[in-house]
Amino acid sequence: MHLKTRISAYTLSVAIVWSSGAFAQKAEVLHWWTSAGESAAVKVFADQYSKAGGEWVDNAIAGGPNARAAGINRIVGGNPPTMMQFNTGKQFEELVSNDLVRDVESLAKAGKWREIMPKPIVEATVRDGKFYAVPVNIHGQNWLFYNTKIFKDAGLEPPKTFPELIESGEKLKAQGVIPLALGGQPNWEHNLFRAVLVGNGGADLFRKVYGARDQKAAKSAEFKEAAELFGKMRSLVDPGSPGRNWNDAAALVITDKAAMHFNGDWAKGEFTAAGQTAGKEYGCTIVGRDPRVVIGGDVFVFPVTQDKDQLAAQDKLAGVLLDPATQLEFNKKKGSIPVRLDVDVSSMDICAQKSAAVLKDPANQVEAMELLSTPNFSGAMQDAVTQYWNNPNMPADAFVEKVVSAMQSAS
Repeated sequence: MHLKTRISAYTLSVAIVWSSGAFAQKAEVLHWWTSAGESAAVKVFADQYSKAGGEWVDNAIAGGPNARAAGINRIVGGNPPTMMQFNTGKQFEELVSNDLVRDVESLAKAGKWREIMPKPIVEATVRDGKFYAVPVNIHGQNWLFYNTKIFKDAGLEPPKTFPELIESGEKLKAQGVIPLALGGQPNWEHNLFRAVLVGNGGADLFRKVYGARDQKAAKSAEFKEAAELFGKMRSLVDPGSPGRNWNDAAALVITDKAAMHFNGDWAKGEFTAAGQTAGKEYGCTIVGRDPRVVIGGDVFVFPVTQDKDQLAAQDKLAGVLLDPATQLEFNKKKGSIPVRLDVDVSSMDICAQKSAAVLKDPANQVEAMELLSTPNFSGAMQDAVTQYWNNPNMPADAFVEKVVSAMQSAS
């Protein structure tokens, strides 16, 4: 055999081995993590997958609804990504019922996921006794982030309750500061309402409204009080809020233009990306009568495939996502805490440590809306909240009627 022929044969054999995935298991990952903090976090997963011998193909689509729609269309169309992001909860239910995503029960049993993850996260990820997704984090959705300098200069302490927050907000407003930076989009208005409802109305009321769709609960004095407090917060938000992205709202606190920002702890990733440290430039607290944390998070699903290389890539991805060291580094960047409660969080920031300490008591774990509610009802509630928020003349009683109507009509 001539040298040229031998080289050609070798080149061909290398090409065949490479394409078979023996050298690098190629994994296309579809997600919506596009902000500075989110991009830094997902890079941890990508880097660790590469170190494990895989090839991470990043497919980031801005906006959760946009990314989910694109991914679902591809799965249904027979051209699925290797792995796709969802929020913890009911969003991937139809894919499971149509046998379009793999169950990962064998991986869950081997990794003892039920023993190391909080019960609400497990229950939100299991269908018919089997895990159908890999949870990667725990996000608290009802955190208040505040600018420590602004509060110190104003001679104010961070608010412990919502009536206190409104009182402090009016004082800050009088000093020329934006009291509350809000992402002026329906989902962030709704997130703020849920923080008020759980903080002022309590965990049971929150579950009755979002889980049981209990009309009596919606008509209660406690619900109306929460609605009125939420309405009063309109005056604390600046005129530039409508249409604003959540990360731009967080940036107002980061740049000393606003005092407070309600969001999930993913917002902490923006503070980290800006070089700020929890407990120094900014603080974090849970506002409410009890320090209960509304928990959700993110999961990844594996579309069904007959491709052995893709199956192997999916298994490798699952191992990377839940590796304890990777969990720690990813969640430090993401702002969340590890979904594995056996990970030592002592090297994480004080907000993460506070979150982990509160969540050690199952009584403080309140299921997020996505874990309790169908997408239809969540959407109907969001519409009601947005109409109320954007209409200062609407009385709380009219809002209550809209909520009851949403409970009656949404499936």
